[in-house]
Amino acid sequence: MKRVIYVMDKKLNGSGLIIFLILILLWLPLYSQAQSIALSFDDGFDPRKQPLASSWSASILKALSKARIKSILFPTGKRVDSPAGLRLVRDWGKAGHAVANHTYSHLNFCSEKTTLKQFIMETQKSETLLKDMPGWTKRLRFPYLKEGETLSKRDGFRNWLADHGYQSGAVSIDASDWYYNNRYLAWKKRHPDGDPSPFCIAYLNHLWNRAVYYDSLSQQIHNRSTNHVLLLHTNAINAAFLPDIILMFKSKGWVFISPEEAYGDPVYAMRPAGLPAGESILWALAKQNGLKNLRYPAESDIYEKPLLDRSGL
Repeated sequence: MKRVIYVMDKKLNGSGLIIFLILILLWLPLYSQAQSIALSFDDGFDPRKQPLASSWSASILKALSKARIKSILFPTGKRVDSPAGLRLVRDWGKAGHAVANHTYSHLNFCSEKTTLKQFIMETQKSETLLKDMPGWTKRLRFPYLKEGETLSKRDGFRNWLADHGYQSGAVSIDASDWYYNNRYLAWKKRHPDGDPSPFCIAYLNHLWNRAVYYDSLSQQIHNRSTNHVLLLHTNAINAAFLPDIILMFKSKGWVFISPEEAYGDPVYAMRPAGLPAGESILWALAKQNGLKNLRYPAESDIYEKPLLDRSGL
């Protein structure tokens, strides 16, 4: 943008103006197609089980504030159901981030053991716990991104969400940050004074790889980049490396937007027809459209373990 302003400040003759306008027309499509991304965080912190919960939460909020990024938090009700846990959730809302629903007990809706009635009750229980939080918004993110293994469960809950004013909490970019977090904590225990740079690099490579992959699905399905929503978790690795994550995406030309803006993309209003239902919205649409070589589950430690093992992390 600075280059454009600099040229406009100069005195242009007729031919120079034409060349300048041509350059602008060539540049605008590239700018308008820049990938956009919103950050979302699942689960919330449990100070009863995580002694560093307050510090980790503060680190994530500090990184978001410094970068002027608004995100959305999907707390698992059971995890944050304590005075200290709810206080941390309130900190997110007071900082201007949205707070939404991730059910109370984080049950897998694709499990035969989880009934439609039970899952509805789980959603209602979490809403009762969180509805008075600053930033509360009626969005539901399915635990494990699993949306039902049968037609009756999938459509029954979709109808319940619509009847109760819930909007999509889907993700476009899924990742395995939870597994990298487990490995990071184990590495930290073995190397309390070690340089975390190699782990940071490995983690950033993973996130970038997944972002590029899911954006490629968007290009194949829609011939454009979706306004992406990235799935992360409230955990130690993101508390440590969120500034690096933000810097990486910015260095690649990606633009951070609010979750509200991201969810304005028509992609999130789509309802893929496949069973079992779930995964990233782009993965589900790709499956529906018959794209080949889609792995299932879309993200898992089985893909990431060999990579980290080979790197010695």
